[in-house]
Amino acid sequence: RQYYYVGGMPAAVLAHVEQRGLKEVRTIQNQVLQDYRRDFSKHAPAREVPRINLVWDSIPAQLAKENKKYVYGAVKKSARAADFELAIQWLIDAGLVYKVNRVTTLAMPLKIHEEISAFKLFMLDCGLLGAMSLTPPVMLLLPSTDNSGKGDFTENFVCSQMKSLSDLPVFYYSKDNSQLELDFVVQADTAVCPVEVKAEENLQSKSLKTTLSENPDMHGLRFSMSDYREEGRLTNVPLYGARS
Repeated sequence: RQYYYVGGMPAAVLAHVEQRGLKEVRTIQNQVLQDYRRDFSKHAPAREVPRINLVWDSIPAQLAKENKKYVYGAVKKSARAADFELAIQWLIDAGLVYKVNRVTTLAMPLKIHEEISAFKLFMLDCGLLGAMSLTPPVMLLLPSTDNSGKGDFTENFVCSQMKSLSDLPVFYYSKDNSQLELDFVVQADTAVCPVEVKAEENLQSKSLKTTLSENPDMHGLRFSMSDYREEGRLTNVPLYGARS
């Protein structure tokens, strides 16, 4: 939970280790965000800078939605993919966001089943996500019974951990006209592994349970605040072990 708030920016981590207080950590995060905006203007094509800023600013709100599929119309009314494709790619190439594409088939290799027009965008750092969304420390540092305000941070955290493993293809799964959605799907060696992410210890995972029942050859992963344990073809992994 402390990591949700502090994140991994070196200066923010140092302030936290030196016990300079939560306000100082947030001040540093805001400074980093300002520096990024200056970099947009300095390094990106001039005509793309306003679009880059719009995409960047939209990420916290898009992640907070129940359906986290990136919606261009939420960036700017009547916007089309062609309007923002270059801006999104610039942020990806700069290492500031992660793009996770959807797959509609759970089969190897996942790459050939990806749908490039449906994707989610995650930020490189959950601490910066908290600063951008003006999330109060209490919402991140204290346990909650309803996962309020933590679901998007938890998914962003798990995504950033998995993306740091360069040889791990990461996608998410859903189908049109279906409520079944998996937070992530990864390809581990020759296996397709469905992944569910839980912010606390409410471990109800209907989509994951349904997926495993329909695919008896699969083994699922669930990241949560609960301890490590094996539950048949499902492994519960503490959130701190997401990268392992």
